[in-house]
Amino acid sequence: MAITAANQLELLQTAEAVAREKMIDPDLVIQAMEESLARAAKSRYGAEMDIRVSIDRKTGKATFTRVRTVVDDKELENYQAELTVEQAKQYLEDPQIGDTIVDEVPPVDLGRIAAQSAKQVILQKVREAERDRQYEEFKDRVGTIINGVVKREEYGNIIVDIGRGEAILRRNEKIGRESYRPNDRIRAYVKDVRRETRGPQVFLSRTAPEFMAELFKMEVPEIYDGIIEIKAVARDPGSRAKIGVISHDNSIDPVGACVGMRGSRVQAVVGELQGEKIDIIPWNEDQATFLVNALQPAEVSKVVIDEEAQKIEVVVPDEQLSLAIGRRGQNVRLASQLTGLDIDILTEAEESARRQAEFAERTKLFVDALDIDEFFAQLLVAEGFTSLEEVAYVDMDELLSIEGVDEGTAEELQARARDVIEEQNRKALEAAKEMGVEQSLFDFEGLTPQMIEALAKDGIKTLEDFATCADWELAGGWTTVDGQRVKDDGLLEKFDVSLEEAQNLIMTARIMLGWVDPSELEVEDEGDAEDTEEEAGA
Repeated sequence: MAITAANQLELLQTAEAVAREKMIDPDLVIQAMEESLARAAKSRYGAEMDIRVSIDRKTGKATFTRVRTVVDDKELENYQAELTVEQAKQYLEDPQIGDTIVDEVPPVDLGRIAAQSAKQVILQKVREAERDRQYEEFKDRVGTIINGVVKREEYGNIIVDIGRGEAILRRNEKIGRESYRPNDRIRAYVKDVRRETRGPQVFLSRTAPEFMAELFKMEVPEIYDGIIEIKAVARDPGSRAKIGVISHDNSIDPVGACVGMRGSRVQAVVGELQGEKIDIIPWNEDQATFLVNALQPAEVSKVVIDEEAQKIEVVVPDEQLSLAIGRRGQNVRLASQLTGLDIDILTEAEESARRQAEFAERTKLFVDALDIDEFFAQLLVAEGFTSLEEVAYVDMDELLSIEGVDEGTAEELQARARDVIEEQNRKALEAAKEMGVEQSLFDFEGLTPQMIEALAKDGIKTLEDFATCADWELAGGWTTVDGQRVKDDGLLEKFDVSLEEAQNLIMTARIMLGWVDPSELEVEDEGDAEDTEEEAGA
C-alpha cells in the first residue's frame, strides 16, 4: 500500500471515524498511525535508523524523515542514528553535542505484512486511549450510584453494561439470594475503579453501607441539601440495617424526614434493598445516649463505658435480653457497628451477681489483711475503698467521714494497712532478688517491689530489659483478631498502671540509659503543640 495523494485524505477520514466511534481524541489516532508507519519504514531502511513520520493534520500528507544526533566521539555506538562533531561539520556550520540532523527520506510502500503490523499498532494505541478515557470517566464516579443493564452472569458475578464500559458486581456484593437475567435494569454503588492490564475495572456493590446512605440522599431532599446528615450506617444486607441521622436545623425532625409521609421515603429505599428492614436512629454526641437509641426496640437500664478499652457494658431488664441481642445476635451486632464500640449485654440479675461477687472479694481482702470484722470491712467497701493502698494513704478526713470511725480507729486502720503493704513489699523484694533482678531496676523510681517481682517473673530483670518494653506490655490493651477485640493482659495492669504512665516510665528509663536525647523530645513536643494550635486556629 503506497501512500499516494488519492489515499492521503483517506487517512484523516479513517482517523476521524475511529476517534468518533471510540470517543477519543482524533490526534491520538493520527499519532498511532505515525508510529505504525515509522515502524514499517524501519523494517525497510533498517532497525538501527531513527525514522520518524509526520502526518499533516490538514492534507493527510505523510513525511518520512531520518534523524541523526550529534554525540561525543567516545559515546558513538549507533552509526545509523548518531554521528560525531567532526562528521556533522559537512551538514552544520558549528555543530554542538545534542544537535540533530534531519533528512527527508522517500516514502515506503507498505507490503502486506507491514500493513498488517501497522494496523495492529493503530488498534493497540486506540485500545489504550479508550481505556484511559474510560478510567478518567469512571474514577470520579467512585462513591456514587450508577444505573446499568445486566449483560451476563459469570461464575455468580454479574457483568453490567454502564454505557461507555462494563462493570462487575461480584457474588459477595449482591444482596442475599437476588438473581438477575440479561437486560434487567440494575442500580448499584460504585465501590472502586482500578487500572488493570485488560482495561479499567469498575467494581459495584449493593451490600456496602454507603449504598444505603446514597439511596437516602436520593430520596430525602434534606439529606441532599445538607440539612440532615447521615452520621453512621450499619447493615446486615437483605435482612436489617440501622442508620444514625442528625438534623442541623432544630425545626426539622431527622427521623421523620427520613421516614417521609406515611413511610414513603423509607419504603422506596426498602424496596430497592429487597425488603431490608431499616431502623432510623437519632444521632447523639453522647455515646451512652446514642447506644441506648441504637439498641431500640430494647429498653436499657444502665450503660457503663470503658473509654480506654473502647468497650461498653449495657444492662437490660431480664425479659429484654433476647430483644436486645436480636436473632442470631443481629441487633447488638448492628448497634456495635453503628457506635464503633464493643458491647457486652448483661441482664440486671447478672450485673447484680457480679457486683455482689466484687463486693464480697473486696470485703474478704479487708477482713484478712486488716484483721477487722466483716461488717466494718463491708462499710469500707460501701464507701468506695477498693485496695489497701487507698486505706493506707488516703486523707484522714475521708476515713473520719465514715459513720462510727473516730480518729483513733482511723489511725489504727492506716497503720495496719501500711504494715501489711510493707510486709508484702519485703517479701516481693526478697523474691525479686532470688530471681536475679539487678540493682539498676531496684534503684529506678516509679516501680514498687511488687511491680518489680511481677516484671521479674516475666524475665525483665535489668533496666535495659525494662526500657525495651512496649507501653501496652505493661499497661495492657486491646487488639483486633479476626474482627474480634481481644484483651492483652499487662504485666503491671493489676497495679492500675495506665497506658500514659507506662509510656512515661519506659521513656524515663531510655533517657537514663542514654538511648534517647531529652532535648529532641522537647523539640518534638513543641512541634506537636504548634500543630495543635494550628488545628485549633483552623
